[in-house]
Amino acid sequence: MTDGAKNERVRLSAEDWEDGALALIAEQGVGALAVEALARRLGVTKGSFYWHFRTREALLQASLERWEEYGEREVLGEIERIADPRKRLPELFRRVAHELQAHRVYAALLKALDHPQVVPVMARVSQRRIEFLTTMYKEAGLEPVVALHRARLTYAAYVGFLQLNFTLGLPRLSHDEFDAYVEHVIFTLTPAKPAA
Repeated sequence: MTDGAKNERVRLSAEDWEDGALALIAEQGVGALAVEALARRLGVTKGSFYWHFRTREALLQASLERWEEYGEREVLGEIERIADPRKRLPELFRRVAHELQAHRVYAALLKALDHPQVVPVMARVSQRRIEFLTTMYKEAGLEPVVALHRARLTYAAYVGFLQLNFTLGLPRLSHDEFDAYVEHVIFTLTPAKPAA
């Protein structure tokens, strides 16, 4: 069977290309995203790429939007369904703590904040997450200004941990140490139940 015949049988969707792009970004950064390298990685020709996207920039934009949508739908959307706000916060922290691929993409995007396509996505994602946290803290009983401050602190702790972990390789935590850290974050950042 010729390579052409083999590649004709392999039909990648736009989503397959986007997922491949996000995996490459997570591993090597935004600058490493190249059509030819990604096609080799996916085991197809560049022709498959051009069936779905006109340019590398179009793929990058679609991939960033897919990553953004996943965070909205799969993470925040599921947490919003939990009725008790005091249960929502710990569940959010535990869920987010174990989203390794999303963390790696986020850390790579933090390194690419000089890229014109990355900046608006990161601004939207950060704004939406801070608003989401602020709402959860208000629903958990904090005053609006205190809820906003706590949301910013929580988000800053998340971003800072990613920077330390993925950029500097610190701290090097075992699985048990990481789980203990997550539980400490939950204890520290979840408001105490108000006195009756």
